[in-house]
Amino acid sequence: MRKTIIKQPIENIPPVDLKFLDLEQLAQVEITSECAEHPIESALMEAGGAGWQAAQAGEQSICLIFDQPLNVKHIYLVFDEQKQARTQEFVLLWLMNNEGDYREILRQQFHFSPPGTTQEIEHYHVNLNQLKALKLKIIPNIDGSEAFAKLKQLRLA
Repeated sequence: MRKTIIKQPIENIPPVDLKFLDLEQLAQVEITSECAEHPIESALMEAGGAGWQAAQAGEQSICLIFDQPLNVKHIYLVFDEQKQARTQEFVLLWLMNNEGDYREILRQQFHFSPPGTTQEIEHYHVNLNQLKALKLKIIPNIDGSEAFAKLKQLRLA
């Protein structure tokens, strides 16, 4: 039997030349809670850090409200869970300039199973023209047991 092992492309890693938006200068952030040791800036800034973590268990929201409407083509998310096995769901919603209702971009679930599966990386190609606000809702454990929402990175380009 002749065999060839082919490398599978890593689709969730953004291109190296992708220029992420400076969210600190372009947007205001509304969050439902924040752990003092893991502020939202840690997940949104290019320099990064440990990421954001909620101060309270249960469903959480992060909403970026832009000073001026933007056109966004890429959404890059990294979730990290090193300790607790759980199934998380998140929903991405967007608000177009001059509209009153959010539209759902996507809804996704995935399972963390430390020590093996501890990170979820998502890179979405989107076409969000005249984006006024982007909302991320996180349900940290869909079975309802206590868990804290965490976000390692959120980047837009």
